[in-house]
Amino acid sequence: MKGQNVKLGISTWIWTSPFNTDTIKLFPKIKAMGYDSVEIPVEYPELIDGQEVSKALEDCGLTAVVCGAFGPERDFTHEDVAVHQNCMDYILACFDLCEMWDCGFLAGPMYSAVGKVRMLTPEQRKEDWKLAVENLQKVCEVAGPRNLSLAIEPLNRFESDMVNTADDVMRLIHDIGHTSAKVMLDSFHMNLEENDIGLALKKVGDDLLHFQVSDSHRGVPGTGLSPWDEIKKGLQVIQYDDVVSIESFTPEVKELAGAVCIWRTFASSQDEFARLGISFLKQLLHT
Repeated sequence: MKGQNVKLGISTWIWTSPFNTDTIKLFPKIKAMGYDSVEIPVEYPELIDGQEVSKALEDCGLTAVVCGAFGPERDFTHEDVAVHQNCMDYILACFDLCEMWDCGFLAGPMYSAVGKVRMLTPEQRKEDWKLAVENLQKVCEVAGPRNLSLAIEPLNRFESDMVNTADDVMRLIHDIGHTSAKVMLDSFHMNLEENDIGLALKKVGDDLLHFQVSDSHRGVPGTGLSPWDEIKKGLQVIQYDDVVSIESFTPEVKELAGAVCIWRTFASSQDEFARLGISFLKQLLHT
């Protein structure tokens, strides 16, 4: 029955960055911990042998979720159209990996560059929005015939000045106006931006393709201030039965940790983070 079979996943960003072919050495451990899925952040497609990763996924009995990484050089709202083309080329490379790994969507905040936060005039904001919509329409025109979708992610106000809430992302996919335009939500960002997490989940409903979690401080689920009962009820109301995936980061990778402001550890080791996280989520979502 729909809504009764939530699968649990975890991002390799918990341990390392960037993902490359050698990162598949994490897969047996992830499977042994009890995870069903591995979230693969594709920072540099050229570092990844897709066929070798595909075989490792199959050998370990894991499904994949493909997440994009959108920095300044991959920005659909940039004033330079060459940057738009660079972003499109990157997304097309990610689509190839999605198909290779049998993942039906690319997830992430693909409308603009992460960390792009400015005080804009209404006119500037309208122009940025138009650029994002037009470029994502072009992406959807490619995704549709390949039976792929975009799981577009709102970010908190400190990471994006464009799409922060469920209302924002639903307006965006409405304006894109294509069946391939869908949604990903992340409980960390929702804790900062939503008035009611359950209501936000309900607003997105069947358009939700992927759901990420960490606790309110980006730490182990169940150790912070996140309203987990509200999150559980919201997922049940919309009968969500796809992957709920832990996304956090290791302070050992300095560049990534600096970008997401992770200055401390949240468990005795990153393995312990993953073990505690799945234990909590199994208790929360499977009982």
